[in-house]
Amino acid sequence: MLNIDAVRTHFPSLSSGATFFDNPGGTQVAQEVSERMQRYFLHSNANHGGAFRTSRDSDAVVWEAREAVAAFLNATRPEEIIFGQNMTSLTLHISRSIARLLEPGDELVVTRLDHDANIAPWLLIAEDRGCQVRWVDFHPEDCTLDMQALEEAISPRTKLVAVGYASNAVGTINDVRRAAQLAHSVGALCFVDAVQYAPHKSIDVQALDCDLLACSAYKFFGPHTGILYGKYDLLERLTAYKVRPAGNHTPDKFETGTQSYESIAGVLGAMEYFAWLGKTYGSLEGTENETRQQALRAGMGVLEEYERSLSIALLQGLQSVPGLRVWGITDAERMAERVPTFSFTLPGWKPDAVAERLAREEIYVWSGNFYALAALERLGLEEQGGIVRVGLAHYNTHAEIERLINILNNL
Repeated sequence: MLNIDAVRTHFPSLSSGATFFDNPGGTQVAQEVSERMQRYFLHSNANHGGAFRTSRDSDAVVWEAREAVAAFLNATRPEEIIFGQNMTSLTLHISRSIARLLEPGDELVVTRLDHDANIAPWLLIAEDRGCQVRWVDFHPEDCTLDMQALEEAISPRTKLVAVGYASNAVGTINDVRRAAQLAHSVGALCFVDAVQYAPHKSIDVQALDCDLLACSAYKFFGPHTGILYGKYDLLERLTAYKVRPAGNHTPDKFETGTQSYESIAGVLGAMEYFAWLGKTYGSLEGTENETRQQALRAGMGVLEEYERSLSIALLQGLQSVPGLRVWGITDAERMAERVPTFSFTLPGWKPDAVAERLAREEIYVWSGNFYALAALERLGLEEQGGIVRVGLAHYNTHAEIERLINILNNL
């Protein structure tokens, strides 16, 4: 069982008294992260590749972070992990390399359930290369991806299938393993946006067999840093847009220029926090020889179990508010099909007005479209100001949920 009081001591910002339900836009930072970043600044702040101690120490920290993220995602080797400013920038960057593989008339598949960071880059390269874009719809009644439509959209001309692991607007988890299988059946690549999934459930890129997967550390208790995984052979084959002195092999060729090494050190801190969860509360409790990957997976398992109870409590509470509509999966028996990102509309209230009223009570939520523009347009909500989004993290409590529901009932 997760000791929520002990967990919350690892997040100093929670002492402010505010309730942070803005987690899908960025979580609070674990103490291990700030400690790692401070240690970097004080003891190993230097640029890459020097002969002197601080540079070598800096490179060692970056490499350890790469190893830790490789274990977190179950990559085959650390060189498959690329760091960058954020998922959006990394996706735009790698899309230019993928564009060089395309010919006029080739097809790219995107979904209306995705964040625009997994749509716009592919629209742009399609325009540049004279390619066709095939759109895949979702079922509005529960906001689940239309897998039959996905299968029908893929043809021998398909070169890339872009799909989100979980919707940042309504929380739906998509069958990305099936998407990868469909893509590979015609020789296409599969790109997965795992930004909204990574904070809540374990990721195994080898089991998924996706070619590329992106996530963001600031969505799982770390610093503002993006992460891109790619199969090693693919990354080696792609042409990188880089400066000439940069390395010619992955990951160096995709990390051209000076990185935010202090942030990468912070990513290592986030991995250490997950490992602490696993060692303290997971199935590894009391063992001494666990691997980093075992500890990380145990930590995610503990986190997921607690968040399931929070999700059911929040869903039931929202459904008790007269007139309120939750968008997406609303069956408590189907919580495994979604992450704890819940969005709703309330008759008589614009979404931004609800967010403002909650903010007065020190409850932080988002309103709008959250860059899931295609999804909100498909639901007919964009012109109405979007939706209100409440996103849970494992440091949230049942008491916070109860207070939220009481205030919504008063509204």
